Amino acid sequence: QVQLVESGGGLVQAGGSLRLSCAASGSIFRINTMGWYRQAPGNQRELVASITSGTNTDYAESVKGRFTISRDNAKNTVYLQMNSLKPEDTAVYVCKVVYIRSPSQSYTYGVWGQGTQVTVSS
Repeated sequence: QVQLVESGGGLVQAGGSLRLSCAASGSIFRINTMGWYRQAPGNQRELVASITSGTNTDYAESVKGRFTISRDNAKNTVYLQMNSLKPEDTAVYVCKVVYIRSPSQSYTYGVWGQGTQVTVSS
């Protein structure tokens, strides 16, 4: 079983910045995709940003130009740099990792972190 440890959440004023980290550990041969999702009260969980092993990235339209996702493959860690934060960014941010366990496997597994709270005040 793979576990994810998230950190970096907190309280920040509008216009401020935070950097989230998500480190994966366990039986991992290769991580295919790492991503950050968020869920705020009254909203469905949405994809904020994702990054593949080839460093291709996707962002939600609401965060483009403000957030940057990156990864350190050697550390099995993904980061989300969040700049120009807005109150509407307030949510629980959850990391997701899609991975394979061994070279003999062609199918993938997915694991979710427990989430880290990001609160942006006016």
